[in-house]
Amino acid sequence: MGMVSSLGTSTGECWKALCEGKNGVRRIKGFDPEGFDTQVAAEIDPYCVEAKAKDLFGRRESKQMTINTKMGMLAVHEAVEQSGITKNAVDKDRVAVIMGVVSTNNAITDKKSQAHYIVKTMPNSISAWTTIRYGFGGANFNVSSACASSAYALILGEHLIRSGMADVVIAGGSDASVQPEYIRGFNQILAMSSNPDPEKACRPFTADRDGFVMGEGAGVLILESEEHAQRRNAEVYGEILGSAFISEAADITAPCKDGEGMEKCMRMAMKAAEINADQVDCVNAHGTSTYLNDKYETMAIKRIFGKHQKELSVTSVKSMLGHTVAACGAIEGIVSLQSLRHSKITPTIHYENSDPELDLDYTPNVSRDREIDVVLSNSFGFGGHNASIVWKKA
Repeated sequence: MGMVSSLGTSTGECWKALCEGKNGVRRIKGFDPEGFDTQVAAEIDPYCVEAKAKDLFGRRESKQMTINTKMGMLAVHEAVEQSGITKNAVDKDRVAVIMGVVSTNNAITDKKSQAHYIVKTMPNSISAWTTIRYGFGGANFNVSSACASSAYALILGEHLIRSGMADVVIAGGSDASVQPEYIRGFNQILAMSSNPDPEKACRPFTADRDGFVMGEGAGVLILESEEHAQRRNAEVYGEILGSAFISEAADITAPCKDGEGMEKCMRMAMKAAEINADQVDCVNAHGTSTYLNDKYETMAIKRIFGKHQKELSVTSVKSMLGHTVAACGAIEGIVSLQSLRHSKITPTIHYENSDPELDLDYTPNVSRDREIDVVLSNSFGFGGHNASIVWKKA
């Protein structure tokens, strides 16, 4: 696993901060937000990213990458090093790379940043650089399905392995969309919080939620068949029991009424995993802090789990990391695996004013120690791109 976020540039650093309920949302520094409805975001520290990137890339390579690509490559590097796949006897032609990417056109605004423009803005840049750096010869492509992009990448990776087309898949996503045009655009459709207080802007599942907060980050996981992992004596962090991705075929921005599309996707993932509702211990919710998403996701969970809803822990890490768009499915997959490994549920922070309609256990404000065996992780994107993945403890 590899992770970069507003709370750190490694999985361990980010996990520790999430367990402590740290807030990665601050007033925007990358540009002057004065005059924008939204003035806060969960930005990465570009200096930390650049400093780490200097140790990985030559000067020419570095000049050909945006900050988004560098974040993605830092996450790839951590995951690859942790996995040992470059040191073991691995058939590199059976290693595939799939990355969720919405945009790589970050802050290309002047003559200096416009150098290497074509290479910088290639949506497949992270997957391509990964294969070039490590010599992996399997399938190599990117997926763009809004906020579900990296979840789609993980599911496609799962199916590449199940089909026998690959032994190993490096899958994830990266996003650095705290840019004026994105903030302005989401403000125009009233999707983002207008609260200028970083400690109150992103408050999923509360009565006073008023929109999501943009986040930046990258998440990468290395998937492989059980047989392949055992053969090379790999450390296994967890298992994908099953998954589903569907189209709601309803609206370009709004979710299906009453969460019907969300419910369908979760049920399909659980069916693929061959588990019953009472076997799920935790839902890593999409939990954006928008009025409709939180309401409909809660409605869908309540219909699926019935009486078992009282035993469920629900969490939204977006309360701390913001909405990392293309990266959130992979980042939240990592959080799900870490929760399973460490028997700890990360909190939903800024949870103060409860909504009487939303009455699940959202793990308010403080992380919780709990033995869990199965986590259901959701990613729901504009355009009706829904994805759910069922993770099981190793």
